[in-house]
Amino acid sequence: MAARTYRQRRRWQIKHADCLLALPKLDAQSIDAIITDPPYGINFNGMPWDRPARLDPARVPGQRRHAGTNPNKSFQDFCTRWASTCLRIMKPGAHLVAFASPKTAHLLACGLEKAGLELRDTLMWIQGQGFPAARKLPNGRGCRLKPAYEPILLARSPIDGTLDKNLVRYGTGALHIDRCRISANERNRWPANLILSHSQKCTSQMCKRDCPIKLLGEHHRFFYCAKPNRREREAGCEQLPRRTVQTFKIGAEWEQRARHRPVANIHPTVKPIELMRWLVRLITPPRGLVLDPFTGSGSTGAAAILEGARFLGIEREQDYIPIAQARIKYWARAAAGSERRPGRHR
Repeated sequence: MAARTYRQRRRWQIKHADCLLALPKLDAQSIDAIITDPPYGINFNGMPWDRPARLDPARVPGQRRHAGTNPNKSFQDFCTRWASTCLRIMKPGAHLVAFASPKTAHLLACGLEKAGLELRDTLMWIQGQGFPAARKLPNGRGCRLKPAYEPILLARSPIDGTLDKNLVRYGTGALHIDRCRISANERNRWPANLILSHSQKCTSQMCKRDCPIKLLGEHHRFFYCAKPNRREREAGCEQLPRRTVQTFKIGAEWEQRARHRPVANIHPTVKPIELMRWLVRLITPPRGLVLDPFTGSGSTGAAAILEGARFLGIEREQDYIPIAQARIKYWARAAAGSERRPGRHR
């Protein structure tokens, strides 16, 4: 489906397809912003879609991988390929935001630049809730550290002429600074690549005791946003079948807990909607079209709709399609029912 036709018909859509096959069918220079959480190439939780061998663009289906294949090269080639297909459909000056693993972020960065995108910055999402995917060794030793942050790469497609002319013609090329301050006030701090958000239960009159801004005081320019809790992950999925899956931590204790608490949203790397909304505000022109070529459970789509943007998602894995659709429908109804609640921080 061409992006032009999509814009005329609906505010959001998810297409079940491999983005490498679907993106070439979209209109050139039709996308205002791309926000995505692509595979990290680290074989996360043993998921087939995150294995470098499966991601390798040179892989021939049905043939075994050559023993000498370099997994880092395979992953970087994959990043270059999907970024190249994105570049063609991005408006000049359109920004792309991509989450990454600290272990492979450099390969993603190289892939983005090789595709022709300009790397503008690396944001830092401090979530502090990761777990070391490694077993304990004797004498208090181990092989990995506990992950507590995720890099977020910010890139931009080449502008057409000067930045000022690009902004007038396409509405893209610059970041929306005032929309992403701590509050919509010019006296508040310029948004940083490491920023802090309020607790979900804070109001304009009072912060909760555990609010990171309250706890860190003047250091509130730093970004601390917790991973989504179970309620946020499952919102809108109440009618979907529940399954027993390990979506958070590993080990016998957590496996037992998972059996007692089946979930509808089985995606293992759900991103917080508040964080995704901030990213939408940062790079998306008013009522712009946001693309996520790796839609997953739909957090980007929910955030785009809540921020008044339009959304086009592409997802290859069939299991995630109904989850993403249910979650976006839930937040679309919330957005249609009322504006952002009075007294709530953005």
